[in-house]
Amino acid sequence: QVQLVESGGGLVQAGGSLRLSCAASGRTFSTYVMGWFRQAPGKEREFVAATRWSGGSYGDSVKGRFTISRDNAKNTIYLQINSLKPEDTAVYYCAAGWGGSSRTDYDYWGQGTQVTVSS
Repeated sequence: QVQLVESGGGLVQAGGSLRLSCAASGRTFSTYVMGWFRQAPGKEREFVAATRWSGGSYGDSVKGRFTISRDNAKNTIYLQINSLKPEDTAVYYCAAGWGGSSRTDYDYWGQGTQVTVSS
């Protein structure tokens, strides 16, 4: 019973930065593991980052460049993306669930926001 809405995607040059946002409905937001995934055309959906109460875990391809955070008072999570690379181009999805790094660990998904990185 969670609705998720992503925002913040766009077209950015390589080396630039973006901050993605995901607004969630419901007062039980803080009980969920919140995650970010991404999917490029023709590729499998890939784990990016997740957070439970604090801190975060990250996929190997984004460690050191991406940071996940959450603001429970605003029912919102964020993904700060630095040093963008062309291979970061994908649709980024926000998710809520009970697990970790697998897409099957999450029960609720947003519609996604497009991130395009130019050379």
